[in-house]
Order: sequence, then C-alpha cells, then structure tokens
Amino acid sequence: MDKQTEYVLRAMEERDIRFVRLWFTDVLGFLKSVAIAPAELEGAFSEGIGFDGSSIQGFARVYESDMVAHPDPATFELLPWRSAQQGTARMFCDIRLPDGSPALADPRHVLKRAMKKAADMGFTFYTHPEIEFYLFKQPIVPGQPPVPVDTSGYFDHTTANAGTDFRRKSITMLEQMGISVEFSHHEGGPGQQEIDLRYADALTMADNIMTFRVIIKEVAVMHDLFASFMPKPLQDAPGSGMHTHVSLFEGDANAFYDASAEFGLSRTARHFIAGLLHHAAEMTAVLNPFVNSYKRLASGGEAPSYICWGQNNRSAMVRVPMWKPNKSSSARIELRSLDTSVNPYLAYALILSAGLSGIEQELELPEPAEDDVWSLTDRQRQALGIRPLPYDLASAVSAMEKSEFVAETLGDHVFDFFLRNKRAEYEQYMRQVTPLELTTLLPTL
Repeated sequence: MDKQTEYVLRAMEERDIRFVRLWFTDVLGFLKSVAIAPAELEGAFSEGIGFDGSSIQGFARVYESDMVAHPDPATFELLPWRSAQQGTARMFCDIRLPDGSPALADPRHVLKRAMKKAADMGFTFYTHPEIEFYLFKQPIVPGQPPVPVDTSGYFDHTTANAGTDFRRKSITMLEQMGISVEFSHHEGGPGQQEIDLRYADALTMADNIMTFRVIIKEVAVMHDLFASFMPKPLQDAPGSGMHTHVSLFEGDANAFYDASAEFGLSRTARHFIAGLLHHAAEMTAVLNPFVNSYKRLASGGEAPSYICWGQNNRSAMVRVPMWKPNKSSSARIELRSLDTSVNPYLAYALILSAGLSGIEQELELPEPAEDDVWSLTDRQRQALGIRPLPYDLASAVSAMEKSEFVAETLGDHVFDFFLRNKRAEYEQYMRQVTPLELTTLLPTL
C-alpha cells in the first residue's frame, strides 16, 4: 500500500468521514458519481468498484459492459458544502477493464496518454483556464429566456449583490478543496461571471475544472440561483468561453521562452502554435461540442471565428499575452476558441497533441494577424491566408471525421462514439422549427 493510500485511509478515520464519492466523466464530459461507505474504501483501492459501462454515454456496448472504477488517492478532498456531521469526501477514478487494462473510453486515460507522449519528449504541459458562466434567477422555465441575476458589465464593481456574494463563497469552497484561484470578476454579459484558476498540469486542471463546475452549481443553489455553462444562453449577450493559457516546461525551464526572439517566443512555442493552427478545424467539434457552441463563435467580439494568431489580438484564435514580457516563467500562449461546455480531458489532450505535432514536424508559423480579423473582408482574409473555423456542428463533425490526428489522439472508440453522438445531435437540431422561423416566415409564406 503506497503512502497516498495510507494517508486517505487514515484521514477517513480521523475526520469521521461517512461517505466517499467516486467521480469520473463520460465521453461527453458529464460527471458521474457513486457513493461508497468507508468500510468499502480499502477494497476499492485494491480491487476497484465494478459498474455497468453500457449505461454510461460512450463507454461500452451491452455485451462488453463490465468496467471497474479505481479511485486515485492523489485526488482525495473533502466536499465543503456537506455538513461536518455527515462528512463526505471525493476522489476521481481511472476506469479499467476487469483484466486491469485501461478502458479506452475513459477521457482521463485519453489525456494521460497524451501527457505521457509529452513527457517522453521531455515536456510537462501546464494549463490555466479563464472560466466564464452565467448566473440566472430561479425558477428556470424550459423554453423561456432565463433572467440574469444582474445587469452589470465587464469588471463592474458592485458593493453587495448576489454575484459578489456568490463569487466570494465559490472561491472559498474552491480553495478549501485545494483549487487555487487567481482572479474573479463580473464579465461582459448581464449576470455573467468569470473565475480564473491558477495554472497546474493538465490532468490536475481537468480534474479541477470538473470540480469547479460542481461547486459553482452547488453554491448557486445555496443562493437560490441557477448557474449555467451553456456557451450562448442569451441571444444579445456575449457567450461563455474558456480561454486557456498553455505552456510547456522542460524541468524548471519554460520551453516557450526565448528572450532574444520576437515576442519572446522560442522555436518550440512557434512550432506549438503552428500545430494548433494546422489542426484547428479538425478538433473544433471537441473544443466546441454542442450546436449552441457555434452561436457563441458566430457572435464576434472576443469569440474567434478564424484560424489565426496574434500578439495581444483578442480577435485571433491564438493570442500571445504580453503582461510580463521579461519573466520567463510567464511565457505562454492563449487559445480562445474553446467554450465552457467542453470535456476538459479530451480538449486538453487534443490541444497538447496538436502542439506536439507542430513541434515534431517543425511546422512554420505564418505571419501574425495584427488587425481585428472580424473587420476584414473575406478577400482580405483570403489574401492573408486566414481560414474560417467550422461555422456549425455539422461542418465541425465533417472536418473531424476525416482527421487521422484526432482519431489517433482520442482513440478509435472515443472518436467513433463522439462522431455518432454529434451527428445525432445535429440531426435532431435540424428537425426543430425555431421561433425565428415562425416570426419571419409564418406571416409571409
């Protein structure tokens, strides 16, 4: 028994923890949970907890359904919204088959595989997400526009309102679970919030993002509010993105930094960006996974619709921040296309793999986009070699299904299920008659 496992078992007894929740995600990024009694935990560490994989989205077919959840003791934390009298802890799980081999459908395994490849090349992959979401008043009425909790805007200072209290409580709970927060503020839309998590390795961060979503939802309920990570919940307000800053380190050295190079970007960083641009279209379906995601991308502003990069250019898909240009540890790039609905394990696996592909192939970086890309004409963008991102889920799926790169990164099982699920989602969407059609066409046709 290793030291982490021993620590968890000792903490369970010393803190009188009554329940342990074992967490994992399905292929689409929805959290799954099973609670076990403390007496069962030692057996769970040694043998795992069996479950029916065919009942989880994308995991297995009925005739190969037996799967085993193995808790990762390094992810042990208490859930702060549970009472001390009924102490509850959680751990993330790695999913395996009965023979002990990794389940190819486990998103956590997909990211671990990509990170191992990076480690074999000498790199550690760090991420730092800016997570946006909306707070709405209760009740939420299906089919009706939600009502934002306030009418404030970007960086507005409010002395005492529901959003301020909500952010304070959320950050307290995040920190109680070992998740460090860098910034929090009101975003541009009414009721829209942003909380930025302090950088961590990609696997830790993906776990943190899944925990973040749970905490945000729990705190919202405590305040009689509803929190939504829907990419574009309001027609005339900004969508919710998850701009993610990424960097590669070789030991303690930032592999993206070169003080003598333009923008302070090393050749490794330039190749990494080139890889992101090269594979951008084919991985869009994973970074923007729902039909609603494309309403955000189509809205302009700070949601990118074109494949390009730039220094401090917030209309570009990839941006090179320049807050601390002379601090080597701060050198990073920001990918702005992905939204808050993503499965973070799959998204980070693809982002890392795309960047590593650029490094391996020594892809050359095109010239940066220095103008507001939205303000250019189609002819101007074509002259600059700037291609559009897929404009809806159908075109994103079409780009993905031709991609050997995405299939190799995700594995055939996840790749095939994801495509089937997203085709079905788009077909269902296309069968809907929308209020816009009824408003503009019914009176005149």
